[in-house]
Amino acid sequence: MKKIPQISEAELEVMKIIWKHPSINTNEVIEKLSRTSEWSPKTIQTMLLRLIKKGALNHSKDGRVFVYTPNVAESDYLEIESNSFLNRFYNGTLNSMVLNFLENDKLSDNEIDELYQILEDRKNRK
Repeated sequence: MKKIPQISEAELEVMKIIWKHPSINTNEVIEKLSRTSEWSPKTIQTMLLRLIKKGALNHSKDGRVFVYTPNVAESDYLEIESNSFLNRFYNGTLNSMVLNFLENDKLSDNEIDELYQILEDRKNRK
């Protein structure tokens, strides 16, 4: 797996749009982000430029607009960030995180049942 660039929370919102719609142009990115944020088009363009400089995005010119494609797979990003989260807050152990959620009543009975079913399915697959 290649090195994943550091992506800010705001830049992540841009990446989510591009992961969902690969080969999307500037105007489409602005239009989609305008529905969920109050960022100006200039702010969105700045974030796109930052993501290009960081190596998270590729871009090409199509007529008068740029078209963006992800340079980082969403699954790779999620794997790295999940591991980072576990390491920072739970000493790298998933058990500690789940136990914390259980002890603080953060999981509903349905979520516990779903988690149990996922674990059972995984166990039976091996």
